[in-house]
Amino acid sequence: MNFEKVSFAFFVVFALTINFGFFLGDIDNPAHHHVMELFSAIVISLIATIIKLGDRSHIGAVLLATSLVADIHLFAAAIIWAIAAHVSSSGMTPDIMATIVSVSGGALLANITSVVLLVIETVVVRR
Repeated sequence: MNFEKVSFAFFVVFALTINFGFFLGDIDNPAHHHVMELFSAIVISLIATIIKLGDRSHIGAVLLATSLVADIHLFAAAIIWAIAAHVSSSGMTPDIMATIVSVSGGALLANITSVVLLVIETVVVRR
């Protein structure tokens, strides 16, 4: 068993599952979405992106692109959260939380795409 491939697949799937964990819940309820879960999603997504940098194939380029898209969405969600929590006078409102969760939904879609491509690549390599 190749440890590099195992760790690659682990972080790709882990990025998807932790992003899904943050996304799940009432979209406008701040009690259902924890800032540390968003932070964890960002860290795992960055690790997955760094691992994807070594792949020189065409599918590797697409996997890297999906990871970069997820990173951008997660960073945008974190920036919105930071502005709402520390700069905005209104604080965290249901509208702002809905925006944060919606933006993280874009990252979730990019992570789903990444996992689907990983599965397709695995099936093609097996044949």
